[in-house]
Amino acid sequence: MINFYIKAPANRENQSSPPPQRQAQIFMRKLSVFICVRLWTIFLFVSISAQDFRTIQDGVEYAEVTRGTKEEPLHVNLLRLDLTKVRLDVAHAMDAAIGLEKTSSIATRYGAIAAVNGGFFRLDRSIFAGDATGILKIDGKLLSESYANRTALGIINGKEKTETIFGQQTLSESVKIKNRTFEISGINRQRGDNELIKYTPEFHRTTLTAPNGIEVVVRNERIVQIFEGKGSVQIPPDGFVLSSSGKMRDEISRLARVGQKVEIYHREEVKFISHSPDTTDVGIFEKAEDIVGGVPQLIKSGRIKITWEEEKSSKAFVETRHPRTAVAKLKDGKFLMVTVDGRQAGYSVGMNLNELAAFLLELGAVEAMNLDGGGSTTMFLDGKIVNRPSDKEGERSVSDAILVFPRKKK
Repeated sequence: MINFYIKAPANRENQSSPPPQRQAQIFMRKLSVFICVRLWTIFLFVSISAQDFRTIQDGVEYAEVTRGTKEEPLHVNLLRLDLTKVRLDVAHAMDAAIGLEKTSSIATRYGAIAAVNGGFFRLDRSIFAGDATGILKIDGKLLSESYANRTALGIINGKEKTETIFGQQTLSESVKIKNRTFEISGINRQRGDNELIKYTPEFHRTTLTAPNGIEVVVRNERIVQIFEGKGSVQIPPDGFVLSSSGKMRDEISRLARVGQKVEIYHREEVKFISHSPDTTDVGIFEKAEDIVGGVPQLIKSGRIKITWEEEKSSKAFVETRHPRTAVAKLKDGKFLMVTVDGRQAGYSVGMNLNELAAFLLELGAVEAMNLDGGGSTTMFLDGKIVNRPSDKEGERSVSDAILVFPRKKK
């Protein structure tokens, strides 16, 4: 059981101490807050630990939990998966690198048993809505670069079982043109000033760029076309486009020539959360056919470890109760998908990340990470949505989803 400690402010030089009576009042106030939080978590977790799962299909167990207090009710949905009997896949909205689609729609199109929403993404009214804001790899193709060494889930679907890898991963690419190597600023996203962006066929029919850059079309590791001042160049189905602007445009323009060889290099750096499969293999994330990013890590090696500062998240994001989606590896090797409803007075208040991590620990998690939440939080099971999304309009359209399939279909 997690303990919630209330830390007193650090003493500063020349700061006078409050009188004894005031100190006693402060202490009692902190103690009452501690007791309330402690009782709330005890009431929640003791009840959940005894919760029985119901078998939906072979390898898929489901539990719906309603707990909490009258003032702070909580509604949680759990999927416990045997990865020797089911497999996992990640799919993007509209099967592209940008675009939005509901989790239930993605799951239905693919015929999945179950699904939860996936990683964080750009949510606006632009043509780039649905662009993953962290790493995203689907069917071996990198659709989005990593950001801030944030936590990611890797999926390896083997013949006998599916392996899951948790780690804080940085995966980047560089390109060599002539004798000069350039860092690729991003993959399949809006091009900014002085950037070099790589666009693959999964992005869109064209690059959707403004006509203030240079775009180099590459097929079979050779430059086949160069466009300056055109924009929105067509992406070849068997190649990619390198698009640059500003100072980067000047450099590329000086070196690139039709017929010239182009070499792409990958660089991977990982801080592993999980200890299986063989994480001595530093390239194991490269072997993952699907990777989806989240933020932050919640549990490492069976202990709560919330790395929000390292992953450039915010304290408010960690400490405020929201709807949440999370995934975890359990002690017995099974895989857990969790949605926590929130922002709905009288139904479910949501969880902060300390509460979520403690909850997952109680269920036997040894590694865990947080996915996109809020209005995105959705669990689809057996043809229907089983949680209650918090947006007034109902289920939100998202970037990507983690899908569950029977293993015999692979």
